[in-house]
Amino acid sequence: RGSGLTNMHGSTGDTIFLGTTTPQLEEIFWTLTHDLKQDLGGSGSNLRTPADCLGSSRCEYSCYDTQALCHFLTNEYQDELHRPAFPYKFKFKFDGCPNCCVASIARSDMSFIGTWKDRIRIDQDAVNKYVEKDPAYPANAGAHKGRDWGPFDIEKEVTDLCPTHCMKWDGKKLHIDDANCTRCMHCINVMPRALKVGKETGCSILVGAKAPILDGAQMGSLLVPFVPVNPDNDYEEITEVIENIWDWWMEEGKNRERLGELIKRQGFQ
Repeated sequence: RGSGLTNMHGSTGDTIFLGTTTPQLEEIFWTLTHDLKQDLGGSGSNLRTPADCLGSSRCEYSCYDTQALCHFLTNEYQDELHRPAFPYKFKFKFDGCPNCCVASIARSDMSFIGTWKDRIRIDQDAVNKYVEKDPAYPANAGAHKGRDWGPFDIEKEVTDLCPTHCMKWDGKKLHIDDANCTRCMHCINVMPRALKVGKETGCSILVGAKAPILDGAQMGSLLVPFVPVNPDNDYEEITEVIENIWDWWMEEGKNRERLGELIKRQGFQ
């Protein structure tokens, strides 16, 4: 259908047929959709294909089932995926915890980041194992043991690096002021056998991120601090937030204006 070369576009999944001609386009579309039975998603001012981390299927840190929510919303909003009706493109991304492995906070108009409402769970005996340099308790789960970083120092490597300084080591016990914890995950990542996420889990909803080439990355802003992720009611609380935002954006947004740009123009309130 062209020069014989294709360009697989990395971030969007586009396949570009180099050297093809306009009369070939409809024939290519017919071959892909009818003969090869491919479902060609829409592009442009529509909902883009949602993306998620592995979530509860593989990760002990996951605070909700990212794959289940991603699958539900993909099916729920098929019309928005295939029939462009928005001012511009719109992206969902789902992170099971604040480690943000799919970078939802920087790369999606609406990101769902797993979090918890209660206290970080602490195993004080395990904390002391890390401090005592027990070889069975390597810092960072042994991820950086390729070179000698010196003896583990809980104050230098954990408490002093807490962004809100809400942690304290008294020589025997680790104390955390959970009211001032920002869920950055650093302490849990360094001592995974001693610290775990809380039990009352859900997700935070952030809006307005994008990564334009000229302006640089624009991070998402926190809209809903905590919402339960409940598949039993078809994620009713989450879909209500989504659809209210879409209604406002479609009413007020200018052509080719992302959600974050509308928030910047009209104000977050």
